[in-house]
Amino acid sequence: MGEQETAFDVDFIVVGSGFGGSVAAHRLTEKGYRVAVLEMGRRWTPETMPETSWSLSRWIWRPELSLRGFFNIHLFRHVMILHGCAVGGGSITYANTLLLPPPRVWSMGSWAGLADWAEEMPAHYQEASRMLGVIENRILGPADLLLKKAADAAGVGETFYRTRVAVLQAPEGEAGGKRVEDPFFDGAGPARTTCIGCGGCMMGCRFGAKNTLDLNYLYLAERGGAEVLAEMKVVDIRPLGGGDGRAGYEVTAVRSTAWVRKAPRRFTCRGVVVAGSALGTMELLFKLKDKGSLPRLSAHLGDKVRTNSESLIGVRIPGSKESLSQGIAIGSGIYVDENTHIEATRYPEGSDAMALLSTLLTRGRPGVARVGTWIATLTLALLRHPLKTLRLLWPAGWARETVILLCMQAIDGHIDMRWKRRWFWPLRKVLVSEGEKIPTNIPAANDFAEKLAEVSGGTAMSTVTEVLFDIPSTAHCLGGCIIGDSPRNGVVDHRHRVFGYRNLYVCDGSVIGANLGVNPSLTITALAERAMSYIPAAAVHGWDDGAEWQAERPRLGVAEPVDLIEQPKAPVTDDPPEV
Repeated sequence: MGEQETAFDVDFIVVGSGFGGSVAAHRLTEKGYRVAVLEMGRRWTPETMPETSWSLSRWIWRPELSLRGFFNIHLFRHVMILHGCAVGGGSITYANTLLLPPPRVWSMGSWAGLADWAEEMPAHYQEASRMLGVIENRILGPADLLLKKAADAAGVGETFYRTRVAVLQAPEGEAGGKRVEDPFFDGAGPARTTCIGCGGCMMGCRFGAKNTLDLNYLYLAERGGAEVLAEMKVVDIRPLGGGDGRAGYEVTAVRSTAWVRKAPRRFTCRGVVVAGSALGTMELLFKLKDKGSLPRLSAHLGDKVRTNSESLIGVRIPGSKESLSQGIAIGSGIYVDENTHIEATRYPEGSDAMALLSTLLTRGRPGVARVGTWIATLTLALLRHPLKTLRLLWPAGWARETVILLCMQAIDGHIDMRWKRRWFWPLRKVLVSEGEKIPTNIPAANDFAEKLAEVSGGTAMSTVTEVLFDIPSTAHCLGGCIIGDSPRNGVVDHRHRVFGYRNLYVCDGSVIGANLGVNPSLTITALAERAMSYIPAAAVHGWDDGAEWQAERPRLGVAEPVDLIEQPKAPVTDDPPEV
């Protein structure tokens, strides 16, 4: 590199190490760049993972309360957002389900017509699937078979499918738990262990079977020379010289787990990739726009935040003979109609803390009427069957006895996030949600929960926040920095370049411009692969990479795209494999 390049600490700083950040780190390192990854969360290993969700200090991420885990919960007026925070981002705590969205999403929303998505994306999906080690799930646990039984009873059994998952599973007929030398990257990756089907994916895999990002993209990035700095929270990104970033950036980070001695560090770089998750990226960019570090950011920052229109319901079977925890965190799914997708989800035995958010299934219009219905339902249940009702609400045994039903809808809808002072805490600004309420009462999902309860002898359950406060829960917060054709309707262009700045990119779920209706991790990974493919090799980079506006690049036609890759289905056996 020339003298100008070596004046910078690194070529690229990547903020965050989730599905977008890890892809960026690996691909930029491959192209010859000096890369530093700044990650707010901690680095985890199988030996340090919590055994159950009651190990709050190692599960929940709230460093101001001395909780330094990897799972975070943010409650807003319109939604409760669940997300990860660790080296490897949400991959440490996600259910490792990697599905393709319906092809119509590419002709919907803000990104429609900005690229030939249907033509370009299959290759990026295939590469993302290869890197993440995606396979069709071969371990069907009791919860999956119950899902199939209920689907048959509901008349939608033909839609049942095994999920595509990022897990190393043993060949058919072999027991799990076997150590295997790197099975993915011809010896360049770490050794692994085949899955034992404990259901612990969302608590962090303690056996080395789950293909988390620190074992593939990020692992290869570090091997290629990238430096990953954990427990470093980025608090400022400022263009050098006060311009548009073509002269480089100064990035400031502090210790995320420190109360007093934050030990701020400053780094200079030629380019920045912001990949702090949809929620983290929005919060950071709002702060930087407000304080004047990045004043040119689009006024549409925070717009069109989507949640996959989710609802969390379930069925509890007290005294179940089989452990409903066995299997993969999300091993199967069905479609109850063309817009409503339900997955069987589970936590490992003993991880019963989420039971505190569970209550009896309650229908009705959101608001006072639904709360009244819930009070009447609970009161009647306690009068008729007091011991049974208390047993249903008691946390102990919840994970072993419960099939969690994750319902997602591909119906477009969104809220907005804004940067404001709350009336009860005017000392600083925070993210607040605005807009139309997201539905929390999905009749088709409730009908199916009751059908599953009928065939299993269990009781259908709802989530407390949905019933009492009309607040849905989601682990799939998307949007807020969406792809658009100009700053008039987006924050980044179709190549993820931030409008108004040079060599500044956003690569995470915040750029997604339509409701996917499925788990978004694979799409985020594939989009990041596509974005990085546009960045030239270090030897030929001119460092003047800026966003294209609509005036310079007309939209393509938005004809209905063809299917990308058909969601795999497999014949279902009556008995699950041993787990």
